[in-house]
Amino acid sequence: ETEIQFRLTAKAGSEEEADALLAGLEKEVEERLGPYIFARDNETMQEVVGRLLKAREATLAVAESCTGGLVADWLTNVPGSSEYFLGGVVSYSNAAKEKVLGVPPALLAQQGAVSAEVAEAMAKGVRALLGADYGAAVTGLAGPGGGTPEKPVGLVFVAAADAGRVVSERYEWRGGRLVIKRRAAQAALNLLRRLVAGLEQ
Repeated sequence: ETEIQFRLTAKAGSEEEADALLAGLEKEVEERLGPYIFARDNETMQEVVGRLLKAREATLAVAESCTGGLVADWLTNVPGSSEYFLGGVVSYSNAAKEKVLGVPPALLAQQGAVSAEVAEAMAKGVRALLGADYGAAVTGLAGPGGGTPEKPVGLVFVAAADAGRVVSERYEWRGGRLVIKRRAAQAALNLLRRLVAGLEQ
């Protein structure tokens, strides 16, 4: 529910012929889906993020609201994650966003906790708080209650920040609370992956 997997198979007279068929098919898939491919051979998003951070000798901190620590949980499921993951803040309340992450109260009042502006402030705030090279954040409405016509259940904002900039994305999903939380965690890690890999322009 958070990713699509493709399995390529080929039948041929020999292993070499099958490999050649697969190479051509893999190239065609990459040409069509290139920007959306994040891994091969069952590598998870958190493993990809970890590999990228280790290659750059960079560190990460995360700030989570609606995911309640799920991003940090996924990251720490990867052996060796202590090399790059400094920690996370579950800032579920507005007070925690203000007091711990330094999100301006006026920003929360004007934009609301579920907004691109607050997600970006959370990413920058947790990066500064823990002294990390990168910060990632997620805020949203996982439901089933609490939605409005302007901000419905399933609305999520994710953000990622480094020393030079911060980027964010908006998503709106349907589904149960746990489905939305998992999709939000995956989206936050994917945006971070693109920033660390230099794919965000």
